Amino acid sequence: MPLNIRDTAGANPLLHTAAQHGIRYIWADHAYRGDLITWAKHTLNLTVQVVARPRVKGFHLLARRWVGERSFAWISRRRRCARDSERLPEHHETMVYLAAALHMSRRAARLHTT
Repeated sequence: MPLNIRDTAGANPLLHTAAQHGIRYIWADHAYRGDLITWAKHTLNLTVQVVARPRVKGFHLLARRWVGERSFAWISRRRRCARDSERLPEHHETMVYLAAALHMSRRAARLHTT
């Protein structure tokens, strides 16, 4: 996909792929308002909730906004995911999957040991 298109135009194929993988609920920022939400609901049976930013100055924690940042931080803890040193993009993708699986399995092991 070219880099000179808007995020909202690139969201259609991404939402279509998400729907194929069984995802039914998505949080988005205010750029994805309007026709995209109704298209996703009627065409793909996806619920897209826009996380509204308060109109107050200063820092405010936005609901569900931290989930993506937290997940990227967990994956970046692994040395091979912190730098782009893989020869092929597919290799890096595999390392991201392995890092996520390692993180989830360690969390599951901690839950079952108590």
